[in-house]
Amino acid sequence: MCTSGKYSSRGPALIPRMKTKHRIYYITLFSVVLLGLIATGMFQFWPHSIESSAEWSLDRRSVHDAPLVRIPVSSPIPERGDLSCRMHTCFDVYRCGYNPKNKIKVYIYPLQRFVDDVGVPISSTGLSREYNDLLSAISDSDFYTDDVSRACLFIPSIDVLNQNSLRIRETAQALAMLPRWDKGMNHLLFNMLPGGPPDYNTALDVPRDRALLAGGGFSTWTYRQGYDVSIPVYSPLSAEVDLPERQPGPRRYFILSTQTAIHREYRVELERLKEENGEAVLLLDKCTNLSQGLASIRKRCYKSQVYDYPQILQESSFCVVLRGARLGQATLSDVLQAGCVPVIMADSYILPFSEVLDWKRASVVIPEEKLPEMYTILKSIPHRQVEEMQRQARWFWEAYFSSMKAIGMTTLQIINDRIYPYAARTYEEWNNPPIVKWSSVNSPLFLPLIPPRLPGFTAVVLTYDRIESLFRVITEISKVPSLAKLLVVWNNQNKSPPEESLWPKVAVPLKVVRTKENKLSNRFFPFDEIETEAVLAIDDDIIMLTSDELQFGYEVWREFPDRLVGYPGRLHLWDHEMGKWKYESEWTNEVSMVLTGAAFYHKYFNYLYTYKMPGDIKNWVDAHMNCEDIAMNFLVANITGKAPIKVTPRKKFKCPECTAIDGLSLDQTHMVERSECINKFASVFGTMPLKVVEHRADPVLYKDDFPEKLKSFPNIGSL
Repeated sequence: MCTSGKYSSRGPALIPRMKTKHRIYYITLFSVVLLGLIATGMFQFWPHSIESSAEWSLDRRSVHDAPLVRIPVSSPIPERGDLSCRMHTCFDVYRCGYNPKNKIKVYIYPLQRFVDDVGVPISSTGLSREYNDLLSAISDSDFYTDDVSRACLFIPSIDVLNQNSLRIRETAQALAMLPRWDKGMNHLLFNMLPGGPPDYNTALDVPRDRALLAGGGFSTWTYRQGYDVSIPVYSPLSAEVDLPERQPGPRRYFILSTQTAIHREYRVELERLKEENGEAVLLLDKCTNLSQGLASIRKRCYKSQVYDYPQILQESSFCVVLRGARLGQATLSDVLQAGCVPVIMADSYILPFSEVLDWKRASVVIPEEKLPEMYTILKSIPHRQVEEMQRQARWFWEAYFSSMKAIGMTTLQIINDRIYPYAARTYEEWNNPPIVKWSSVNSPLFLPLIPPRLPGFTAVVLTYDRIESLFRVITEISKVPSLAKLLVVWNNQNKSPPEESLWPKVAVPLKVVRTKENKLSNRFFPFDEIETEAVLAIDDDIIMLTSDELQFGYEVWREFPDRLVGYPGRLHLWDHEMGKWKYESEWTNEVSMVLTGAAFYHKYFNYLYTYKMPGDIKNWVDAHMNCEDIAMNFLVANITGKAPIKVTPRKKFKCPECTAIDGLSLDQTHMVERSECINKFASVFGTMPLKVVEHRADPVLYKDDFPEKLKSFPNIGSL
């Protein structure tokens, strides 16, 4: 029995065709929905490059004209600051979203005058000049937005810089009344003078829920590392007194103390230092018999002699900054401005912007109990180092302390770097004056999150005399889609490379570089022929890696351009019996090195290996003809603080035809020498920078039961 069916050029007529008017209706409906989705996506993801010009400005609205807001007695009070808060627990980073400029957007609440139910203001001073300067600077910056829906960070126009002027309970209630408060999430408060008598807490006493605090007197007990920002106490003299920069060098006095409210015990110790060291130490105090109506804040006295302050600070090499009732002191800013090296004695004090600033380069921190030893400690510092510290101290003031704008912008930049770490400022950018920034080559530590695929990578093949396996390696590498160039480093000075006609025909440029000496370090030389950011270092006997494995390794490197990304994994272990490090090549669950016989890395590390490798490591490698790969692992790990990334499960790489005569790594003494290398390098570096990890990177569908044609990298080896 059979059935007949009508077929047309469109296929079997199993479903009745729609009527024309129905088809038009559904097509129209579908088109409207599709256009709506496209428009929604465009409005959501289109870069917002045009903002309203109605920026926050005190000049446009007088404080006296600001609306009056009464705080009911029953208004809720926020909880005290949560000491467990961190950026991943108390800050909503998703509100910041993707930003093409890698800049957080900051919203400043409109000015309001908060009063209690009987009309008494929450602050005795209102909006201070310093806080007005701070808000004005932020409103003029690239961080500012007047669109509250786009804001990542919210700053109240309530001035809490000086706790002494605040009514604690009412200020907290005013904060809780802010429209976007939400338990302080993504809110930032600036405070420079925390606490009050008699205890003088080291953080703002106003209950603030989860709000971030930029505070000027944090101790290790109140500072939430990676969440709060330690800021300096602004000195009004920064705006009032112009101290021209003075050239670093010896000064009239060796140690100077100018603080007027020093605890009695500290003053006794300082007077003893003065007696022991004579005119090298100058101990000043407030003046009791000022004439001609001179303000005491601008004068200091020693006995009957009067000195101009802060000008006198420029006459000393070191200036003492002791804790007072509060840990943070405005004196620190005055000292830095004068180019005097601050000697900071305030136990548990979190130095301003210490998250990014290297204070060892600009100051000397001495425990309070070692105050009697201060002179001896400072005398042990070499003169050249003192001059560098003087120069660095002045630059710190100019860049980060000199104005409320500088303090505000630095605070926001630190928070910005946390939210967009891939675009964060480098250590050099934070700590080096512009004239000494590293500029010879781009650093992979601060590339975009994912470098573009287009430039591809340069394969650098180190070879000596294995022509057959070299040609097989070149043939396989040439199949990798992202290969941009092949560079063969010919390390044999006694034999010429094959004629050009004998080399494999490849679609990318192939260049042979002949070296003058047979050194393993030649593979890491920054050849001019390497024009791509990515480099694949590969030995001439690594013939088992497929083009899929190599392409996948490059894709992984693009996401982690500051790492070594490789295939053969190795491990370092501590030998408790021998009391030293041991090299391990057994298959384990842990990896701390990837061998550069097959590894991707950024060409920046070629410059560091060739010109900046610590000690005699490079010469040691060349003399022993071993361990250049371990040296590179040490170098990268020491700079980045990160472990390498092993890709794909393959563990065997060498060609089966290679014998012990052909390769270095099959020598019986190889493992012993590798262990010696690790101990030698750890000694030179002064630490063990290698990091141990227990993971590797595999393609997403590597183990999945999917058709091979649906996998981006189907040809991934298992061993």
